[in-house]
Amino acid sequence: MGSFQLEDFAAGWIGGAASVIVGHPLDTVKTRLQAGVNYENTLSCIRTVYRRESVFGFFKGMSFPLASIAVYNSVVFGVFSNTQRFLSQHHGRESEASRSRTLSDLLLASMVAGVVSVGVGTPVDLIKIRLQMQTQPFQEANLGLKPRAVALGVQPIYQGPVHCIATIVRTEGLAGMYRGVGAMLLRDVPGYCLYFIPYVFLNEWITPEACTGPSPCAVWLAGGMAGAISWGTATPMDVVKSRLQADGVYLNKYKGVLDCISQSYQKEGLKVFFRGITVNTVRGFPMSATMFLGYELSLKAIRGDHTVPSP
Repeated sequence: MGSFQLEDFAAGWIGGAASVIVGHPLDTVKTRLQAGVNYENTLSCIRTVYRRESVFGFFKGMSFPLASIAVYNSVVFGVFSNTQRFLSQHHGRESEASRSRTLSDLLLASMVAGVVSVGVGTPVDLIKIRLQMQTQPFQEANLGLKPRAVALGVQPIYQGPVHCIATIVRTEGLAGMYRGVGAMLLRDVPGYCLYFIPYVFLNEWITPEACTGPSPCAVWLAGGMAGAISWGTATPMDVVKSRLQADGVYLNKYKGVLDCISQSYQKEGLKVFFRGITVNTVRGFPMSATMFLGYELSLKAIRGDHTVPSP
């Protein structure tokens, strides 16, 4: 039977675009909570953003992820599905005929997807976070600023995604586009294991044995629960990643992952690593539910199936 299939990449692209539209406002709140200052809690952050920037503040930097995260999710779902299919065939099991999925296959496919995703996702997250964070007044963002930042005042450094990319490459080189890559690896490799594995098993648990495939409702529920689990547990390393990538908008204060962890802990205690866990978990449900539902229904339409296929 066929091995590499492009349908998974196409369906992942559609699901990714849908999930960005649903999740970006809470993603902005999450980033401000984790990398910004003077926000007491989630509601305080929402009120502050709305008061200063109106409803459009929640959609800062969305154009870039709308285009790029769709590609990112296309890669993640395409790599995961094709890796899992390859492993199933390697072990002598026809992936379409057999519903049995071993934990080792799911674990390995999730890890491969996590590693590959970092190559695409790090620049995407960096640009998104830089655009989300630059609207925070610099005098509140940091004290001890470099002269460059003082001269800029409250004017945004970046005029848009393309200008942001050009500025980072010019000032930090191509390596600057991969700022926070270590933290992203530590977040995404275990994160995707806790994303795909719960989804597959929850889907199988919710779907009655008599059914040939999961219903859209089962896909939505399993996807949402998997997203909440994955994003909730990924929060500590997500905080570190957000701080490393936001670092550099006005000044550089972190030398790397360990330095960021050390400075954050010394200044704000252990609780800082759980900043944004509520919004991460709440945001994870609708985003992932939309992602998986968009993926599964698109795959069904592309293949002309009458049941919803599982990745």
